[in-house]
Amino acid sequence: MKSVPSSLALGAVVVCALIWGTTWYAITLQLGAVDPIASIIYRFGLAALVLLGFCHLSGRSLKLTPAQHLAAAGQGLFTFAIDYAFVYWAEERIASAVVAVVFAGLAFLNLALFRLILRQKAARLAWLGAFLGLLGVVAMFGAELMRAEMEARALVGLGLALLAVLAAGIGNLFAWRGQQAGGGVLSMTGWAMAYGVGFLLIYALIARTPFGFETSWTYVLSLLHLSVLGSVVAFGLYFWLARARGDAMAAYISALTPPLAMGISVVFEGARFGLLAFLGLGLVLAGQALLLRAPKTA
Repeated sequence: MKSVPSSLALGAVVVCALIWGTTWYAITLQLGAVDPIASIIYRFGLAALVLLGFCHLSGRSLKLTPAQHLAAAGQGLFTFAIDYAFVYWAEERIASAVVAVVFAGLAFLNLALFRLILRQKAARLAWLGAFLGLLGVVAMFGAELMRAEMEARALVGLGLALLAVLAAGIGNLFAWRGQQAGGGVLSMTGWAMAYGVGFLLIYALIARTPFGFETSWTYVLSLLHLSVLGSVVAFGLYFWLARARGDAMAAYISALTPPLAMGISVVFEGARFGLLAFLGLGLVLAGQALLLRAPKTA
């Protein structure tokens, strides 16, 4: 892939951040009458149909090699099944903005996983930026635990958010494997979503998950927002950016969403954030600035 201009890459980061900054709250509109697993199946089932349908209509091949299918299955399992199951369960217990800030730690996790497993090197400035983001996550953790007075529900929610980040990091490894196997960004993402839905359906059958559906405008519109913008548009840009400029920069899109996510959470969820939380946000944004300046390596 040819080198992508910094301005274009930064534009993709901003668009994804704006979309995902609103999806954290949109997820809370999916919680309630419908089981979270069912909502995720509806979300990525619709997203996979839209994405694969677009690939077909635009003449892109939907055929994958065995190696590409294996990578897509792994990405689907960890990114679109396990990751999002933990995200939805976490948002049942803690404010959506807190989960958004926790995901800023994904940049550090990506660098660590790609270094330990794939032996890929990253610039020192990238490590410093990711480390600042991680400190910001720790500060937000402390702020949330202080706000909730160490309540068990908040502890479980934060733990689920951490597990979601870990699953997302592993999913990125499989996305990289798909890239190395020569898979197209859109077709691989569509197949990964389809595989994720398949794994969730197996879990739902074993767990006897009820498949209800809410016909309210709130539920339907939030589902469409999450499926089309949050899943098709944002994920397409995300994985394209990962291939063009590296996974660390792409994963750090999540670090730009907290300001918007926190504002939305304050207005619509009644969340309140103190000095420690804003300190965490500042560290996250400082880390983002450093990461964008870091030269691309392996």
